Amino acid sequence: MRDPYTVLGVPRSASEKDIKSAYRKLAKKYHPDQNPEDPAAHSKFAEATNAYDLLNDGAKRAQFDRGEIDADGNPKFAGFHPGAGGQRGGRSTQGGFTAEDILKEFMSGFGGQPRGGAGRAGAGGPQWDPFTGSASAGGGARAMKGEDVVVNATVSLEDAHKAASVPVRMPNGKVLSVKLPEKVEEGQQIRLKGQGSPGMGEPGDALVTVRFEKSKQFRRDGADLRTDVPITLYEAVLGAKVRVPTLDGSVELNLPPGIDTGKALRLKGKGLYGDGDLYANLKVILPPGGDADLEALARFMRDQKPYKVRD
Repeated sequence: MRDPYTVLGVPRSASEKDIKSAYRKLAKKYHPDQNPEDPAAHSKFAEATNAYDLLNDGAKRAQFDRGEIDADGNPKFAGFHPGAGGQRGGRSTQGGFTAEDILKEFMSGFGGQPRGGAGRAGAGGPQWDPFTGSASAGGGARAMKGEDVVVNATVSLEDAHKAASVPVRMPNGKVLSVKLPEKVEEGQQIRLKGQGSPGMGEPGDALVTVRFEKSKQFRRDGADLRTDVPITLYEAVLGAKVRVPTLDGSVELNLPPGIDTGKALRLKGKGLYGDGDLYANLKVILPPGGDADLEALARFMRDQKPYKVRD
């Protein structure tokens, strides 16, 4: 990742308030919800979030400012100053051991060369070099793939329906923009190659498990959806045109005169992914605070025009 100060556009002397303000502006500008079809915006949103996470953590910010960690929050090798005196090949020689010596000793427990035999050319098959991140001739160290990590992504029905890109936070704090598959299912896993734990070879993968968040607007029954639509008493009696929310935006629905409250009107093909239907449950709402004319009409109906609705 780039320098987090550069990403957020703030100086190194910026206060916590300045950092938070800068992040808010970028998050609002590049949020995936505002840019559903713009991968570049998704990438900038994730980059800004990662930068804010680092600078918002006082301890990590201090470590970064001192050069102890990089922009991704990964620790740097102590004493690693390429080209400085007292070094061999750009690697620290303080204390009689190079950083390479220490790492190779640690690696020997995983099938690598024992101490004293590591790093000699022609000593066997390819050797894993932790500094170059590749296998090289001269040793027997084995490249080991990092572990896979499992994370959950809680997505809205609207994002699932549109196969949108959603931000997902990894265990290391990074935020990635993940494109949902078409017609994604509850519990489905999305594999992100190379986004898992680092290893002595290639990193592991991230397995993102999709969970649907509870919707305030819709109730899901398989591919069918249900939503409550409030209507007035006069709309129920006289009929009307009302707006009904769907996953593709609101649509206009014609109510016939004399419709009963609790009636469910079906909108064909307006369910999840277009595979199901949407049922609009009508609920008659009386005027707030009571109404003298309505009460008089109700008494007239009760006394002069009663009717049965229950046995």
